[in-house]
Amino acid sequence: MLGALAKKIFGTANDRRLKTYAPKVKAINALEPQIAALSNDELRNRTVEFREQLANGKSLDDLLVPAFATVREAAKRTLGQRHFDVQLIGGMVLHEGAIAEMRTGEGKTLVATLAVYLNALAGKGVHVVTVNDYLAKRDSDWMGQIYRFLGMSVGCVVHDISDEERAAAYAADITYGTNNEFGFDYLRDNMKFEFAQMVQRGHNYAIVDEVDSILIDEARTPLIISGAVDDKSDLYNTIDKLIPKLSKDDFELDEKQRTIHLTDAGNEHMEELLREAGALTDGALYEAHNVTLVHHVNQALRAHKLFQKDKDYIVRKGEVVIIDEFTGRMMPGRRYSEGLHQALEAKERVQVQPENVTLASITFQNYFRLYEKLAGMTGTAATEANEFAEIYRLDVVEIPTNRGVQRRDDDDEVYRTAKEKLGAILEEIKDASSRMQPLLVGTTSIEKSEQLAEFLIQQGYKMIDFADPKGLSDLYRAARSGEPSKMLAVLNARFHEQEAYIVAEAGVPGAITIATNMAGRGTDIQLGGNVEMRVAQECAGLEGAAREAKEAEIREEVAKFKEAALAAGGLYIIGTERHESRRIDNQLRGRSGRQGDPGRSKFFLSLQDDLMRIFGSERMDGMLVKLGLQEGEAIVHPWINKAIEKAQHKVEARNFDIRKNILKFDNVMNDQRKVIFERRREIMAEESVEEQVSDMRAEVVDNLVSAHIPADAYAEAWDVEGLEEDVRTKLNLDAPVADWAKEEGIADEEIKERLLEESDKAYEERVEKNSAPLMRMIEKQVVLQSLDTLWREHLVALDHLRQVIGWRGMAQRDPLNEYKSEALELFRSLMARWDEAVTAQLMRVEVSFEAPPSAPPELPPMEMSHPNPVPLSGGVSAEMTALEDLNARLAAADFSSQTLAPAPERDPADPNSWGKVGRNEPCPCGSGKKYKHCHGQLM
Repeated sequence: MLGALAKKIFGTANDRRLKTYAPKVKAINALEPQIAALSNDELRNRTVEFREQLANGKSLDDLLVPAFATVREAAKRTLGQRHFDVQLIGGMVLHEGAIAEMRTGEGKTLVATLAVYLNALAGKGVHVVTVNDYLAKRDSDWMGQIYRFLGMSVGCVVHDISDEERAAAYAADITYGTNNEFGFDYLRDNMKFEFAQMVQRGHNYAIVDEVDSILIDEARTPLIISGAVDDKSDLYNTIDKLIPKLSKDDFELDEKQRTIHLTDAGNEHMEELLREAGALTDGALYEAHNVTLVHHVNQALRAHKLFQKDKDYIVRKGEVVIIDEFTGRMMPGRRYSEGLHQALEAKERVQVQPENVTLASITFQNYFRLYEKLAGMTGTAATEANEFAEIYRLDVVEIPTNRGVQRRDDDDEVYRTAKEKLGAILEEIKDASSRMQPLLVGTTSIEKSEQLAEFLIQQGYKMIDFADPKGLSDLYRAARSGEPSKMLAVLNARFHEQEAYIVAEAGVPGAITIATNMAGRGTDIQLGGNVEMRVAQECAGLEGAAREAKEAEIREEVAKFKEAALAAGGLYIIGTERHESRRIDNQLRGRSGRQGDPGRSKFFLSLQDDLMRIFGSERMDGMLVKLGLQEGEAIVHPWINKAIEKAQHKVEARNFDIRKNILKFDNVMNDQRKVIFERRREIMAEESVEEQVSDMRAEVVDNLVSAHIPADAYAEAWDVEGLEEDVRTKLNLDAPVADWAKEEGIADEEIKERLLEESDKAYEERVEKNSAPLMRMIEKQVVLQSLDTLWREHLVALDHLRQVIGWRGMAQRDPLNEYKSEALELFRSLMARWDEAVTAQLMRVEVSFEAPPSAPPELPPMEMSHPNPVPLSGGVSAEMTALEDLNARLAAADFSSQTLAPAPERDPADPNSWGKVGRNEPCPCGSGKKYKHCHGQLM
């Protein structure tokens, strides 16, 4: 009560923040006449002036007002568009590193140009992140006109371009691209062996379009670079044939939690089936050596019982393609992990692709937190404001609309059965069509969109083929006549090629569009239709006066169509079901009522809908029957809306907890990833890693002696034979350790010194044999390749650990703390194995020369999968990491001598002055400890 009163008196926090932008908006408007008087060259020269001012000590904040005024004028001259005052506010919010929530049709794409230009002045690069390649290309060309007019370079990163093209795009002042491409390039860069091969140049500032889709909906989906392992398609196909033989009593299915598992009876039945099929030959199903078989059975069961064709995935051109549950889009190239995608391929009788092992991975949560400054735009972020603040430290600022919203949002209508709901939707469509009101009908899946379309076709409606110009002509002809056309279009993943046309013409009077989801479509639904789209299509091939006449005709007709659509009440949104997330429903509603246009929205629900059914509609159904609700009647009341919103809020809270928990675990890997990637970059930057290799060799000797000769132990307790064996294996030395151990008064430290002296001597001989410049190159490659191999194995180990760590909770131990502890031990083990792997290889390396390859080796294929991929065993050990590509590099290498600069003087109190410190050197801080045990600790 008091809170509501305070808001009325003082306004909300959002209102108070918006007021702080008013003086700057006023200042920008005051500059407009002055800027408008400049010539094109003078306007363009302002970019040079701004950069000079930055170099002389001014900040970006100091330049905001004149820079925004400059961009506004450039937009007027290039695009014919002038930023509204509310768009200027949106630009300021983006510059501050916050999320600008702007309604659909308010021009987010144009808003971004303000903050992009201002931040690009620093010369460190600005990334604009879109949800698909189409929008990246469109926006880089469209908004790029402004940037190029002002003397800035623009690049675009999309799928299937070369590394050279990527590097050029990232080198531009402003780079457009998709979240996938930016993330993949980051991972690929950290698998390269030379800085010259890397394409990105840092993470300075990014603006994420549809920020809720990317940072919330896709936060649980890591980007994974993976490589194929052994083909097990026969096993998948064998097990797939057994799943249909199970009865309902053989498994327990929980739709709410999306889980399924075999019952005791089901386990026995499956064991029998597997034995009959010859897949289970030794022992019981749940014995340790059959764990892989259990995994395949579980994935096949999930594929058959939890995943539905045309809802979770579709089969296209012989491939299983995932459908994004939030956007309804196909996600080609993305595959489910843990063998689930292979199980779906077996189920659908398409070719089963080999499983993959993770080579590198990162979540969008951690990738976008790499940026020094991050901002976002969307029409629906307020419902997730807490998550943005907690995970990304991003505030959400609601930007007012340029014109007041005129849309009418009706209360939901709830029916008992889906059949009754469908009948009500049909009547509503007939009523709206009779008035020539354009309709957008939202569904939650491809399957349901096509079911609704089929139902309407049975009622006499006709599908528009947007690939056929005649289809559009029929739609326009009906709009001209003012009579219902009964023509409908379906917008889902099956028709994504026609997406732009379908969305562009959804505002034509009488048009009926059925869509799976409207997030990130990138094209506004304009009442009357989209002039630019029609001109591009209908004026193709025309020139001169003929083109001008046709364009004028189109503009006149679209204006008439708009008047008719406005008279009919604007765009009418019909929702056929509620989504689990309020944001998705709001995205659908937001398509109506753009820029002050009238509009209407209403959701039609039934107790058989997924959300209603999963959240306990049985009791409500029984109550409605008792109250005498007749067939075809609906419940309509604001309380129903609130109850549904509460159910959605619970689902959102649960999903947030899941994402937050995933992030806690992923942060452990992320911290280690940062150490590994930073170490790789340091190695790549070094002219020579000779000193590091020497430190590694000393570390191996230290660890070998410590492992076999315990501190303060009598000579009789020494494991001399084991030490000799390990010295032969890991140092390639036949050292007389047994003879040394017999000497009177010898201690472990002296044995360490002798072994280190022997190993250094042996290595120097190898260097002399192969030439020093040549060995310097080999050392660098071996150090990097060994680290990469061990990191891959470490990712596998962490995945396995993460899958089983939850059971620690049964012992009253915190799984997260247990995971952190064991992951740290695994990481320390990785670093020790790295020393051993590098030393073992370099102590044996033999050089031969071969002709260089015609092209550099390619990186592994990239695939995107869901969390916790299960890598298979059988990976290559670090000791066996081959030097396959070295000979080619050596043959073409330049081994001219290099002069090293003298080491700078070290200040014990200033670690920045220490430079490169050997891990076995005394720590420069003066503690008396070795550097590796003091300031040189990795974790």
